[in-house]
Amino acid sequence: MKQLDGTGMKRLHREWRRRTDGRLALALEDVQGPFNVGAIIRTAAALRVEDVWLVGRTPEPGHGKVAKTALGTDRYLTFHRVDDGVAAVTAARNAGYRVLAVELADEAVPLHEAPLGAATCLVVGHEDRGCTPAVLDAADGVVFLPLLGRVGSLNVATAAALACYEVRRRAWTPS
Repeated sequence: MKQLDGTGMKRLHREWRRRTDGRLALALEDVQGPFNVGAIIRTAAALRVEDVWLVGRTPEPGHGKVAKTALGTDRYLTFHRVDDGVAAVTAARNAGYRVLAVELADEAVPLHEAPLGAATCLVVGHEDRGCTPAVLDAADGVVFLPLLGRVGSLNVATAAALACYEVRRRAWTPS
């Protein structure tokens, strides 16, 4: 076994793009850490996220520390700036997405059991406070990522990556 060269990687990824249906978007509600935002952008580009709503105090892709982590992958995404999370939920819904907030909340369902539809927008919130109650109320559903260890939550960039991957994985796995 050997690592793929550039041509081999392009071939591999092209095959997976052909097998992937469904639209995916993200809304970052007051995610303030620029390295977190950059990591989310890079993951979003890798998993063919189409739209990213930057909410409130979430830094722009051009911010130095965001750009350092994203490594130019922001060019593959379409960004929208909105003032608050409810505006992001409304905009995503108007763009045809089913909006799911990713949050540890009492009525949240595991993401792997949530209905997705043909277009899904995942909302992730502030590093410490998560999604606002207004976003939880406005979203079409609230989901969580089941954790098994003694740590009760994940870094926001890690949670966004796992949630995006799960949405894509479900499209690849026969029902």
